[in-house]
Amino acid sequence: MRKLSHPELVARQQSRQKEPRLPFCVVLNNIRSLYNVGSIFRTADGAGVEKIWICGITGHPPDTQISKTALGAEKEVPWEYRRDAREVLRELKILGFQIVFLEQLAESTPYQDFHLSGPVCLVLGNEIAGVSEELVALCDKTLEIEMAGLKNSLNVGVAFGVVAFHLRHQLLGQRCAGNEKHKNDNVPRSPFAGFKP
Repeated sequence: MRKLSHPELVARQQSRQKEPRLPFCVVLNNIRSLYNVGSIFRTADGAGVEKIWICGITGHPPDTQISKTALGAEKEVPWEYRRDAREVLRELKILGFQIVFLEQLAESTPYQDFHLSGPVCLVLGNEIAGVSEELVALCDKTLEIEMAGLKNSLNVGVAFGVVAFHLRHQLLGQRCAGNEKHKNDNVPRSPFAGFKP
């Protein structure tokens, strides 16, 4: 085995940037930490997220604290600020997105047991209070990461990374299955295709 050189890594990433983003968007509702927002942007870029909706008190670019952890990803992932997350979720439901919350509820499903049926919107809430009750009424499914240790949850940015790549894997599987079976005719597509920030 050998490590890839820096030029090889750059070339590989440039070829991957030509791939279309996935029908996968994220809603950040009342995230307090700008560092968490930046971290989520960076992970969203790597996971192929098509758009981030920034809602409530969540800070948004341009901001030096966001840039510090996003490392430029905030310029690559399309995003939009909307005060009221409820409006965003209602609009996404009409567009056919499955609304999935990362939240610990009595009805939550372990994330690894969740199977997508098409375009997905993952909703992340406040670091302390989580997702508000008024938003919970709009969700189709709630997912959680089961914890084995003393603490009952992960940092929101870390938790997003765990679930985002699980969803990415499923969406890529659907894309491959669609390519084989329907020659791109029925591949899940997002209404945000081609959108630039």
